[in-house]
Amino acid sequence: MHIAITGNIGAGKTTLTKLLAKYYKWTPQYEDARDNPYLDDFYYDMAKWSFNLQIYFLSSRFKQIQEIRESKKNIIQDRTIYEDVYIFAANLHEMGLMQTRDYKNYLNLFNLMKDFIQPPDLLIYLRATIPTLVNQIQKRGREYESSISIDYLNRLNEKYETWISNYKEGNLLIIDVDHTNFVDNQEDLGNIINQVEANIHGLF
Repeated sequence: MHIAITGNIGAGKTTLTKLLAKYYKWTPQYEDARDNPYLDDFYYDMAKWSFNLQIYFLSSRFKQIQEIRESKKNIIQDRTIYEDVYIFAANLHEMGLMQTRDYKNYLNLFNLMKDFIQPPDLLIYLRATIPTLVNQIQKRGREYESSISIDYLNRLNEKYETWISNYKEGNLLIIDVDHTNFVDNQEDLGNIINQVEANIHGLF
């Protein structure tokens, strides 16, 4: 079984991935952010490094999908390949931070991959407003995220909402992060687990 958690920067994807992996004894698959050789450069000069960054994420995520399907394990994944394409790359192109020729090249590569991609059995979307995202980004204090603007987060949120409203690839569970503290409140975490249970029972 393949579960994936999606949501904007700071929504709590990695934290919830860890908590659910521990509870269910699932194998977690995390976003390869620390080892990404372009991330620091990208946040300081988005226009210069956007294509390199997105190609790295695309290839990394495609490799993850291959590993997930070959492993035959129950795996929970932090972020999906769809976000790389429909959220981040699309937004960078719209903002003029990725050239049209690079964006078309990127989409051509993704379209070649699409036939080999299976969607997750359950997609969990962490919905959060900008104040919540900013608060959580500041709390974790990652240096490369210190220059992220409110406008950038807002654009991403709009794209997430559009993508999720049109998501038809599989089962979808939406969690309202503004009113759910699954880190410090065991009852809130229990409510999420109950919702996950209700969804995954229909997968077997």
